[in-house]
Amino acid sequence: MVFLVLLVLGLALLFGYESPKVSELNQRLAADPELNSFSYRFRVVRLDGRKAVMSTPRSTEVPVERILHLLFDDLTSRQTSGPRFQQAQRELARIQTKARDMVLADPAVERVSWELDRDWLMQHGVQLVP
Repeated sequence: MVFLVLLVLGLALLFGYESPKVSELNQRLAADPELNSFSYRFRVVRLDGRKAVMSTPRSTEVPVERILHLLFDDLTSRQTSGPRFQQAQRELARIQTKARDMVLADPAVERVSWELDRDWLMQHGVQLVP
């Protein structure tokens, strides 16, 4: 029984652990009013050496229309092109670039790579093929 408790605690620590540097970077991102008010929270998932791996809701695995409709409440389901749709695309790109640039401003980070936030997508009803 003690072994089982220690195993569960060990796994919880392993999967719940966030390095102090990752925590610091995520706190910086969360402290930015514009990023904090956006409907998706960009965050640093982990550091691999001097590379920050950041979460994103966007990839080629999911149609951009689906993501934009999740992120921008004012897009109707029929809007898949046009000025407002294109503006939403630019806004997502701008916010994601801002998050990346804030992380790159840290001397400990030389580059950023992106990792699809599968959990966020599943929480929003987007089914992904494994």
